[in-house]
Amino acid sequence: MKTIIVDLTKPIQYNAGDPWFMRVKIKHKPHRKSHWLIRLALNLPFRLFPKNWTGWADDTIKNMGLHATTHIDAPWHYGPVVEGKPAKTIDQIPLEWCYGDGIVIDCTHKEDFVAITIDDLKKDLDKNGITIQEGNIVLIRTDRDKLMGTSDFVEKGTGMSKEATEWLIDQGVKVMGIDQWGWDLPLKYMAKKARELNDPEYFWEGHRIGIEKEYLHIEQLTNLGALPPSGFKICVFPLKIVGGSAAPARVVAIMNG
Repeated sequence: MKTIIVDLTKPIQYNAGDPWFMRVKIKHKPHRKSHWLIRLALNLPFRLFPKNWTGWADDTIKNMGLHATTHIDAPWHYGPVVEGKPAKTIDQIPLEWCYGDGIVIDCTHKEDFVAITIDDLKKDLDKNGITIQEGNIVLIRTDRDKLMGTSDFVEKGTGMSKEATEWLIDQGVKVMGIDQWGWDLPLKYMAKKARELNDPEYFWEGHRIGIEKEYLHIEQLTNLGALPPSGFKICVFPLKIVGGSAAPARVVAIMNG
């Protein structure tokens, strides 16, 4: 039986269409440059270089926030305390949480600026005969990954409501994810609505559930349309960044063909 691995991760690269705060800058150092550095720094004379070797390539990421690409947020991102205890930073997350049976919930019908509800989740689960089990990793498909690389990626999208987020946690889900810029409705839209409603509880309500109940979510996933509703494993191991509020992760689905 063949194992199929589906990449769900946004490429890490410079993209001029990204908002300024998301533009990753990578400096690529060619082989020929290291050739000279090795000779100067290590005092290795040219006659001792292997004849078929021009030097090693190297690269430096000059500008990449921990939330700039496909990443998993730690409880520390939501607030300093959760369930009355210090919130975990990304290096403190048990790796057991980051590997498990995956479920995709199709919410592609949701319009921009309309939050995903518990009813939306239940309808798709019932349609596919799926019951969430403790430890499942649940991915919310919106197809807004198609906007990656454009200004609309940040400005538009649906988002998880407070109630829907809490419902998933109550089913035993520790890790969940979405294929759009953020977990909630778009930031500017939430700020605008909070002013209109004069409601201090409206802004960032999906994230803020993480102050009351411990959970993690993945943002900026891609390619969820390539997955079935269930029957696969998800691997989402974050970089071990000490004290980090999040970390980039290579998120993959693993299934049998």
